Amino acid sequence: MISSDPGIGDPGLTVGVVGLGVMGGAYARHVQAAGHEVIGFDIQADRAGACGIVAASSVREVASTADIVLVALTNEDSLSETSEALTSAVIEGLVVVEMSTFSIEAKQQARATLEAAGAALLDAPVSGTGLQAAEATLVVYASGEKQAFAVAEPILAHLGQRTYYLGEFGNGSRMKFVANLLVAVHTLATAEAHRLAAASGLDPEIVQEVIGAGIGSSRIFEIRGPMMAADSYEPPSARLAILLKDAQFIADHARFVGASTPLLKAALPHYRAAVAEGFGELDAAALLRHLEQASL
Repeated sequence: MISSDPGIGDPGLTVGVVGLGVMGGAYARHVQAAGHEVIGFDIQADRAGACGIVAASSVREVASTADIVLVALTNEDSLSETSEALTSAVIEGLVVVEMSTFSIEAKQQARATLEAAGAALLDAPVSGTGLQAAEATLVVYASGEKQAFAVAEPILAHLGQRTYYLGEFGNGSRMKFVANLLVAVHTLATAEAHRLAAASGLDPEIVQEVIGAGIGSSRIFEIRGPMMAADSYEPPSARLAILLKDAQFIADHARFVGASTPLLKAALPHYRAAVAEGFGELDAAALLRHLEQASL
């Protein structure tokens, strides 16, 4: 296992970013701030300008211009389409870094598509929310061909506080599934704790301060607890619908490998219900509103 701390890397590299939402937009800004030329594409054309980077007219243009491409997408269909589009102009030796949370099968399919055109794909999801992406305090879980990782590592170092190389392709996603299982369970536990406190007549701000100082706290309690205490879930650092999507991938993977995940199994119906109730576009901390409705 290799870990790295932020460094300058080769300032001569041109970096492409496909998908300029909360996460991809943060990647583009950090890499440009480090001195690299950045070209980006998003179906919402104004996002590249908002990031202050060169706007590409297509994924093909990104592939024909960049030395390395970071991919940050929201669904597997987009990954398949992007992989095909990259191959239309891919240059032999191009390194593509897929940084989303999808099934390993979808990433393996994208890898096969790109490798057939001479490109290398790394599986490198991240641990952290949009807030951590903006602050460059993510943790990157990279896996795949070691030579491709050596090219990508200096760029990935600009995106977070730590980059781990985890070996064979897919291990990045496997590690992310472990991490996000904890995120899903801890987010619901935080909401449950705040709901119990409010029902008991306690001031939510005081609850956040006191519990945060004790052994019952967690990183998720520190991040999402204040949103629950304030009953304010916008702008979202990680949308509830996205966390549900991730949790479903984790549940599928757990069944495949034969791992028992009783807490995730108990949490999933609450995530599904919260999305059905219209909270999907809010931060995942809005699980508290679901619990409040369930208590009525």
